[in-house]
Amino acid sequence: MTFYSTNKEHLLFDAARNGDLDYLKQCIADGADLSIKNGRGFTPLIIATYDEQLEATRLLLEAGADPNVQDAAGNTALMGVSFKGYPEIAKLLLKYGADLNLQNGNGGTALMFATLFGRNQLVKLLTEAGADKTIRDVRGLTALDLAYQQGNAEAIPFLQ
Repeated sequence: MTFYSTNKEHLLFDAARNGDLDYLKQCIADGADLSIKNGRGFTPLIIATYDEQLEATRLLLEAGADPNVQDAAGNTALMGVSFKGYPEIAKLLLKYGADLNLQNGNGGTALMFATLFGRNQLVKLLTEAGADKTIRDVRGLTALDLAYQQGNAEAIPFLQ
């Protein structure tokens, strides 16, 4: 993986952020490196998912973008959408092989993000998809522990 340094690469990130499908298609046809990272370690896919660009996400995944790439903090696209609350994008990432149980630098998982931020539709989706509820972060906490800490009673039945 390389870090972007040219204007063309910068435009690729802008297209992902803004859902510019025509430019993304052109970049893909020209053989753009979809694993390229910006200074924060974000790939075009991570940016598209974080900015709720469903069709750009689909296009990048269909073109072979890796849904399990981790940014500089160890976060994945699935973790980002679990934090932001985008279930349709989460479903798409899972369809293309996103790993439910990857952990970031703090040991956090997508399920933990969904739990912490009250994204209970995602808590349900992730647990039904098989997320490991026993994983502990660097503090030794599980998603269930986080639900209790946050007072997220709605998530608790999914996490038990």
